[in-house]
Amino acid sequence: MLITRFAPSPTGLLHIGNARTALVNYLFTRKHGGTFMLRIDDTDLVRSKKEHEDAIIEDLKWLGIKWEVFARQSERLDRYELIKNLLIEQGRLYECFESAEEIEVKRKLLLSRGMPPIYDRAALKVTQEQKDQFKKEGKKPHYRFLLKDQPIKWHDLVRGDVAFEGSKLSDPILIREDGSMTYILTSVVDDIDFNITNIVRGEDHVTNTAIQIQIFEALDAKIPTFAHTSLFKTKDAKMSKRTGGFDIRSLREEGIEPLAIECLLARLGTSMAVEPKGSLEELIEEFDFDKYGRAPANYDKLDLERLNHKIIFHMEFAKVSKRLKELEINDIDEDFWQMVKGNLNKLSDIKLWWKICKEALEPIIEDKELLNMAIELFPEGDIDDSSWGVWTKLVANKSGKNGKALFMPLRQALTAMDHGPELKHLLPLIGRDKALKRLAGGVA
Repeated sequence: MLITRFAPSPTGLLHIGNARTALVNYLFTRKHGGTFMLRIDDTDLVRSKKEHEDAIIEDLKWLGIKWEVFARQSERLDRYELIKNLLIEQGRLYECFESAEEIEVKRKLLLSRGMPPIYDRAALKVTQEQKDQFKKEGKKPHYRFLLKDQPIKWHDLVRGDVAFEGSKLSDPILIREDGSMTYILTSVVDDIDFNITNIVRGEDHVTNTAIQIQIFEALDAKIPTFAHTSLFKTKDAKMSKRTGGFDIRSLREEGIEPLAIECLLARLGTSMAVEPKGSLEELIEEFDFDKYGRAPANYDKLDLERLNHKIIFHMEFAKVSKRLKELEINDIDEDFWQMVKGNLNKLSDIKLWWKICKEALEPIIEDKELLNMAIELFPEGDIDDSSWGVWTKLVANKSGKNGKALFMPLRQALTAMDHGPELKHLLPLIGRDKALKRLAGGVA
């Protein structure tokens, strides 16, 4: 059976790029009737925070992403210690005593010579006597994994055939000086123990995959199938977890619908058009790795906002009614919803429309002479979206006013506000009687 996992580190809020990884894993798993696992990679004891873990879980649930298996790496430290000792016994983990500063000097020297910054394995030449002396001096070792000098190959569901030479990779640090394990090791141990069959993640992990394949082999484990999706970029730069404004929590607070986020993320980096869907199930049915390309995926928040508008427009009132109650908006009926839904960019916008159109307002009267002309010239017959333009043109011609001098007094009288939704859409909903009363200065 297919088993996948999403493994966020709780060092911050759920970034939209990581949310895409979670979603792609989820869609792929559900498409093939598999099991989905959420694993919290919290071995970085300094940066990992419980509040971040709670926020990630809450945001995933808000997106409708559900899992059958849950694990937390900080609760599996004894297991990692066993594997550490096994790899030491095999001669695949070796002690290193260089400081971070010494390693950085070596790295910069290699780069200055136009050479790849591959670790020189100097630690393998250190004698046991020297190691004992280092320890007496209070130096603590970190441990590197000894890569074999052999080709590393796999077939990637997105990138196709991928190949690395072990000799061109740097032996990775698996155990830090403080004894904590790095993601590279703990991830492999978990993937083995939880029988993960498919690993889906961003292409920034491709080199990690080459290294981890050798760790799988060292532990005599079956190697999962890999898929590395292209990274996001904006018009200006690559997106990062540390770049503000790209987390799911911010989008939630801005009123972006979960389905809008999913419709966008499910199609970015694919050959399929981004379009609104009625449910997550539709995205599951249409999911196909063959549609994914290697070019960077372009993320534009304006696309998300436009999609959000379309998602809201197609919402059935039964669903909307429940959501409105969650937002503590209780007075909206289906007739009003049908009239205003095409003008909403986010669901909470409806509260302002209801207030302006249905509640009693005390108008702001700034130019009584202009408003009297407006009353006199108010259009006869049915009021529709074209009425505003016809009416204001007549008022402008008679008063000689235009721009802010014309529109601000009308807005203040009709809505008791300086800013708000377009008046051409509001006027038909306010209605003739209420509009005329407000223009005359009455509460209506």
